[in-house]
Amino acid sequence: MTFKDLQKLTTTIQKNNSIKPSEFDKLKGLPFWIWNQSEHKRIDSKTKGKCCFNHIIGLPKDNKTGKENRLFDYQELVYNILQNHRRLWILKATGLGISEFFLRYMACLCLRDDIYRNSQFVIVTGPNWDLSKKLIRRMKQLFETKLDIYFDSKDTLLYLNGVTIESFPSHYVDSFRSLNNPKFLFMDEFDFFLKGQQEETRAVAERYIAKSNPYIILVSTPNMPEGLMQTIEQEPEE
Repeated sequence: MTFKDLQKLTTTIQKNNSIKPSEFDKLKGLPFWIWNQSEHKRIDSKTKGKCCFNHIIGLPKDNKTGKENRLFDYQELVYNILQNHRRLWILKATGLGISEFFLRYMACLCLRDDIYRNSQFVIVTGPNWDLSKKLIRRMKQLFETKLDIYFDSKDTLLYLNGVTIESFPSHYVDSFRSLNNPKFLFMDEFDFFLKGQQEETRAVAERYIAKSNPYIILVSTPNMPEGLMQTIEQEPEE
């Protein structure tokens, strides 16, 4: 199913989605995170834990210990870059929580106000449907533990405050060639896409720059030498 098909189904999705808009009202207008720790503690105490998006939905959990973690300094660096730049390339080590960070950031953009209503957010993974389903499932799970909100949309689709979020494997790049208003394109583990799929995905994403000026985020752990992530690293800055 393409996004063009989804536009025809928007009304049906809204009717079948069990989430009422009012359930997300507590997230409106909140900052993603308050990076100054003393200020964060002050506002957290004043609002009784309703200080920021991440505290409302629950902090990221350590995969090994299951304990909640505050956001880290390197994530603050990524956040600050996003406030001024819409094209970002990250070659990362395993286990840093960068994918989790972007899933949370995308959700926050959808819910903090109505700027992105009637737009599309796209997640592209490697050539495996299970990976695509996993990231949408992780985004849905952000709202389950603390907010007790569950979604009944299909396993590669999430609808948040008028924003259509869908995940595709890299061999389905044709599915997002004709979006009317894409605002966020997140390519996860991009270095593991097949070479032809890397080039095609990047080309399709960059064509939208003139149309809707979306965020284009390429994230990956290193794969083979001379892959596209290394190629991008060696490109001269514009």
